[in-house]
Amino acid sequence: MNSEWKWVRCDEFIDFNPKETLKKGTISKKVAMENVLPHQKYVNSYTIDKYNGGSKFRNNDVLFARITPCLENGKTSQINFLEENEIGFGSTEFIILRNKDNISDISYIYYLAISNIFRNQAIKSMTGTSGRQRVQIDSLKSLEIKIPPLTIQKKISAIFSNIDNKIEVNKKINKNFIYQLLKHLILQTLILVIMYLVIYLMTLFL
Repeated sequence: MNSEWKWVRCDEFIDFNPKETLKKGTISKKVAMENVLPHQKYVNSYTIDKYNGGSKFRNNDVLFARITPCLENGKTSQINFLEENEIGFGSTEFIILRNKDNISDISYIYYLAISNIFRNQAIKSMTGTSGRQRVQIDSLKSLEIKIPPLTIQKKISAIFSNIDNKIEVNKKINKNFIYQLLKHLILQTLILVIMYLVIYLMTLFL
């Protein structure tokens, strides 16, 4: 099985900043850096704005923050809210990662992008003034990694995706539990306040 894996440069496996056309002034969905939450697989918020420049992407593309401290903080997420053939745009501080047909799986690329081997290479390549350092994309393109065949990539990414999905379900359950608990506590507190108020008013008229 391991003999099927092969060494490749990342730019043979990943399409970096793929070219897309979006006319200036076009109203489209925009993802700013603050819309990407640390260590969250999918971008869960966006705004509607006029395109005046920035990175461009399609559904399923991976947004990889290239500036400090956003990269170190884990701002790497996947797009899942665009329609087919719809183009969105975002911060110039994103490197866009896309799969190559019949070569790579986009979910596998996402998990590669959040791995230490990819992140450490990106962080080591950073240059610029303190506080505004940026990843050198050529360093990522030339990074050599060992990859499995496409079918195995999909199997591996499916396992990780299932784990992520279960984590998200648990988060929603926990949020709902906390909400219900708080609602119950507030209701009980309100009932007690009303009871004390009624008792107090009764003492005034007795």
